[in-house]
Amino acid sequence: MNVGKGNRQIGSLTSGQPKSAVAGDFIISAATRVMAQLNDADVLICISQVVADLVQGEFLQMGTRESESDRFNHYLLKTFKKTATIMANSCKAVSILAGCDSHLQNVAYDYGRYIGLTFQIVDDLLDFISDSSLLGKPGLADLKLGLATAPVLFAAEQYPELNVLIMRRFSQPGDVQTALECVLNSDGLERTKELARQHCQEAQRQARQLNPSEFRNGMEALAQLVLQRLK
Repeated sequence: MNVGKGNRQIGSLTSGQPKSAVAGDFIISAATRVMAQLNDADVLICISQVVADLVQGEFLQMGTRESESDRFNHYLLKTFKKTATIMANSCKAVSILAGCDSHLQNVAYDYGRYIGLTFQIVDDLLDFISDSSLLGKPGLADLKLGLATAPVLFAAEQYPELNVLIMRRFSQPGDVQTALECVLNSDGLERTKELARQHCQEAQRQARQLNPSEFRNGMEALAQLVLQRLK
């Protein structure tokens, strides 16, 4: 099971994707066992939802929407299912264990969701602008995997010829380089940065629904730290 794009770093440590996949399965199974020992059905439902979402996210990643208008929604849904669900449901599970009411459980869930989306959108941006030694994975990894992330989808609005490349998942010689040039010559990177900022601000807005405390301050600061990976 792949848990976000960070699995590439795990893979490098365990000498291959099969080992990292097994490690991911072990972590999920261990977490599920611990949750079961708590004897809290609602918490177990949260963690079970993570597993279901991760599988659905993998299926979403395999597909490409023909409709240009649907692609961005598809991208955001896939991003939630593959990454943000872990943060969202983990935060909600903690709020349940803390005895919070349904309103605060929803706040916790939304805070985690926006933190997770911010993290992944930033990760998708760094794939284009950061050195591979800093990322812990090869640059342009998403394009080479046939994936159109936010920078490409934004760039396609200015360079419609990208739509053909997106549909064939950058599988032809020269597709990756052409897509990169379109992204760099468009406003795709700036719009992706702004999208990440918007999600970070929404996470902070969720945190501000809590009573003032050092913990709330920490939640707001965490959101900013996730965004600051752009620097």
